[in-house]
Amino acid sequence: LDADKYENDPELEKIRKERNYCWMDIITICKDKLPNYEDKIKVFYEEHLHLDDEIRYILDGSGYFDVRDKEDRWIRIFMEKGDMITLPAGIYHRFSLDERNYVKAMRLFVGEPVWTAYNRPADHFEARGQYLDFLAQ
Repeated sequence: LDADKYENDPELEKIRKERNYCWMDIITICKDKLPNYEDKIKVFYEEHLHLDDEIRYILDGSGYFDVRDKEDRWIRIFMEKGDMITLPAGIYHRFSLDERNYVKAMRLFVGEPVWTAYNRPADHFEARGQYLDFLAQ
């Protein structure tokens, strides 16, 4: 996607309509813009899952999402300006900045946002079971 025109991008609007991403906001993660920066960075890096999909669109800067493969090994996904990712509900993941210590991202949700992160282990949630069933297919 062209992050320079995110405010009026027909391709982004098409994705939002097709996937019912009806809520969004923008977060800037850097020392000067994010209150309680050091604490937030630690929370983002703690391995966790959500009960809803996590959708992020990088508008500027860069960072990493780490996820687990079927054998529970880490996979590092580099994200930079213009990239969008959907992490399915129930997937263990974490986020970290790169050496630039800056990212501006759009957060998208289906319905109202739910920010609750469940740190690992959280295997008892239905979303985790559904995700594991999906992996088994």
